[in-house]
Amino acid sequence: MTEPRHGIQPAHALLADGTTALIRPVAAGDHERILRLYERMSPQNLRLRFFGPSRDSGRAAADRACAADRPGHVALLAEIRGETAGLAEYERTGPSGTAEIALAVGDGLHHRGIGTLLLEHLVSAARAEGVTAFTADALADNHEVLKVFADLGLRTVRRYDGPQVRCLVALDPSEPYLAAVEERGRTADLHSLRPLLRPRSLVVVGVGRAPESAGRTVLRDVRSHGYGGRLYAVNPQAPWVEGMHAHPSVADLPEPPDLAVLAVPAPDVAAAAEECGKTGVRALLVTTGLLDPQQARTLVTVCRTYGMRLLGPDCPGLVNTESAVRLDTVLAAPRPGPGPVGVGVQSGGVGTAVLEGLTRLGIGISSYAALGDKYDVSGNDLLQWWESDKRTEVALLHLESYGNPRAFSRTTRRVARRIPVLIVDAGRTEAGQRMAHHTSTGTTGPTVTAASAPARRALFLQAGITATRSVPELLEAAALLHTRPLPGGRRMAVVTNARGAGVLAADACSEAGLTVPPLDPGLIDGLLALLPAGASAQNPVDVTAAATEEQLRACLDRLAAHDGVDALLVALVPAPSAMASGDHLTRALTHAPGRRARPLTAVLPAQGASVRVLGTGGARLPAYADPQAAARALAHAAARSAWLARPPGSVPGLDGIDTARAAQAVEAFLAVHEDGGWLDPRACAELLDCYGITQLPWAWAETEQDAVLAADRLRGPDGRVVVKASWPGLLHKHQQHAVHLDLQGDSQVRAAFRDFETRFGHLMTGVVVQPLAERGIELCAGVVQDDLFGPLVRFGLGGTASEVLADRAARLAPLTTGDVHDLITAPRCAPLLFGATGDGPVDLDGLEQLLLRLSRMAEDLPQLCEAELDPVLARPDGVIALDARVRLAPRRPHDPYLRRLR
Repeated sequence: MTEPRHGIQPAHALLADGTTALIRPVAAGDHERILRLYERMSPQNLRLRFFGPSRDSGRAAADRACAADRPGHVALLAEIRGETAGLAEYERTGPSGTAEIALAVGDGLHHRGIGTLLLEHLVSAARAEGVTAFTADALADNHEVLKVFADLGLRTVRRYDGPQVRCLVALDPSEPYLAAVEERGRTADLHSLRPLLRPRSLVVVGVGRAPESAGRTVLRDVRSHGYGGRLYAVNPQAPWVEGMHAHPSVADLPEPPDLAVLAVPAPDVAAAAEECGKTGVRALLVTTGLLDPQQARTLVTVCRTYGMRLLGPDCPGLVNTESAVRLDTVLAAPRPGPGPVGVGVQSGGVGTAVLEGLTRLGIGISSYAALGDKYDVSGNDLLQWWESDKRTEVALLHLESYGNPRAFSRTTRRVARRIPVLIVDAGRTEAGQRMAHHTSTGTTGPTVTAASAPARRALFLQAGITATRSVPELLEAAALLHTRPLPGGRRMAVVTNARGAGVLAADACSEAGLTVPPLDPGLIDGLLALLPAGASAQNPVDVTAAATEEQLRACLDRLAAHDGVDALLVALVPAPSAMASGDHLTRALTHAPGRRARPLTAVLPAQGASVRVLGTGGARLPAYADPQAAARALAHAAARSAWLARPPGSVPGLDGIDTARAAQAVEAFLAVHEDGGWLDPRACAELLDCYGITQLPWAWAETEQDAVLAADRLRGPDGRVVVKASWPGLLHKHQQHAVHLDLQGDSQVRAAFRDFETRFGHLMTGVVVQPLAERGIELCAGVVQDDLFGPLVRFGLGGTASEVLADRAARLAPLTTGDVHDLITAPRCAPLLFGATGDGPVDLDGLEQLLLRLSRMAEDLPQLCEAELDPVLARPDGVIALDARVRLAPRRPHDPYLRRLR
């Protein structure tokens, strides 16, 4: 395989109308293609492109684009179904970081987003090469290209000079630009998904003779559920199947259908897909599984070539319950009726369990998609569809792999503001990850293995995802989020008619991170006045077995109106007497719950199902057999409430950042160390200084006398210093006994240096001398590159106890203002930072700045494999790093937000 030109990989991406374009570097053999692009242009468009209608300008432009590789020049071509659709290129104009750009889109292809897509890919390539701004000249009446520049989302300055306009486009990776790219991607994605999820016509390919064959089963299901579009069948051997006419091939159909369901043997899938693509089919659903790697690559290539979206392969079904569509291809599963829940699963077995559970709960679905091996359509696509379909109110996902988790995170942050997004966190263990990878070996995406647990937890927390550990827990949480308003906090009032049930419920709440606070005396007195003799109202509230329906209802109403309560958990057990079976109390739960200001959840240990929904209409509420399940669901609801209450946050700007100098330092190190490695203390300090990360003053010494002189310069008022040995690859100095503390006088410094020479002489390259730091809280802050999720910023307790206590939290970069606050408050040691010991809070602003700067450094430098500052000393008067280590490795920048298909 030849190396991609300019190091840029070809990529398929969606245009504004949902069609697929290939964006690739121009090759020397593209000269005639580009020449034809210009030859087909009208004189008016040639004038706008070249400031005159000369045909010779097109040949010169083709010559320039296809010339041999030269530094500072990149040219990208857009193709649609093999035809050249557009060209964009830049050429650096000097050492200032500015490049001149040119853009051309073929006649008849305007207003489809081709130019914008080309520019997005050109911006990504330019940033990777250190270009900071584009310049472009245009005629003042070339309104279309000026609008393209203005709508990019990048800061653009125009300077008019007679009939021409000079545009300067800054390539800052700003939030407005990412938001604009995201919105363009969402619009294109929705257009591309309509033929799949809302098809006006459908064909089943592979309708075999055997009644039990997959194709015939799909055909029967689609017909029996009243599909609202035009339905066709393909069977080359039989003209009639299932009572309808069958066509010999897709090409023989009276129209190109929107969606084709392929139920053919694995060796025939690619050929069937090719025929569909040539006929004009817009989307494929492939039920066939167990494709080998070559079959998988061919299938994806065919879909990309013809612009077809692909669900599967190994897809057991698709459902859309819209009345105008009524699409159902699920082979064997219960069918919930129409409703507000969207379901996307990667496993058909898990999908069956989810559908069965929703059916049992009486909760309907808006749409359901079994993603199968997920070669193309993913959870990200489904989220964007549910966000816009005006029917989905809750999203349930089961994903074993993440193709582009950073894009998934941005999408989910947006979607979760509108609807709850729940996920089964599958592949949490090494064994689970092996299976997740095994079942996805055919995919051609960037990577498909399950991500590290800390990175996934960070994604879920930051994106507002409700992460569950099993399908039952998913359904338990869905039942609550679907039927009840969110609690305003974590304060629970537990109500029971049996003391033992109340104890279990209170324990379950506490273990789930909820609180069961004592009630105030006035409320207690009011409750006791309502309840029978012998009742207790301390929280848990024991109404006793003698409570009537009216008494329980009045008790619940009183608690629900109290400001010290966020939600009610009611645990009821049947009374011993037949007369008091408990049904009368259950009626109290569903009596006009909409008027209560606080959500109510029931625990009914005697009910058969683990969770069910009581009542009808607006009086519905979930009831659980196990108090732990109810408490878990309430904890998920409280967490979502807290996430929604917090402002979304933004990535703040930082001063004192020198990205160019940092990039030069990284390049200089990797030029000498081709395989990467750990920076020495001087190189490490230089890199940290580029990002304004302050270290305790220190000096480097390679001889005993240099160490003494450095100690004399650095001694503080108490005269004590620290000496640390250093050599490449030394990671844990304390474990190696490579640190001497509390050194006073020249003789102790000399003794420390000689000790290091004796023990590490064959390794040691020098020592670091520092003044002894003042007392403070020792913390650890760092960043590590996750191969799939990108930079992960870590923070927690530092010093010698950090590895043993493992008190650390993590969040994915880039950190927003909300993320950095959460990161600081998440570790168990957080109360110490806020003055829990009475010494006052540490410099929290300085701590936030440190973490934000680490995040920015990791975002700017993809070669940064890991960095750790340990210990970081936090005091009320400042935050400073006492020790630091950084490891670099050669790595090309990867733009996670660049629009491209898997």
